[in-house]
Amino acid sequence: MSELNIYFTDDSDLAEYEAENKGYRTDVFVKVGHNLYSVKIYTMIRLQQDFESEIESYGFYKSEPNLVLVKESTKDEIIDVVKELYEQEYFDALKPTENIKIDQLIKVY
Repeated sequence: MSELNIYFTDDSDLAEYEAENKGYRTDVFVKVGHNLYSVKIYTMIRLQQDFESEIESYGFYKSEPNLVLVKESTKDEIIDVVKELYEQEYFDALKPTENIKIDQLIKVY
């Protein structure tokens, strides 16, 4: 298996606090080997809120690509879930992202 690394654009206490309270985090990148993937982290509660809001407003829900569900949107939970998905070869089915400068990201795992 290839090496796994996880990055955030912001690893501050404020970013962690906001992610926990909002129930989502969209600045998560996963590097597997030479490929970099952008994943969208959501709690089930936040996903349900977004689903209901979009159904009411637009009549349908457009899912985020590379959506990953977590119990809570904390850094530790995100790392644990991404590691498990990696073991299950989840990232093999995703399209890598392009034009992201990895040196501008903060490695959290």
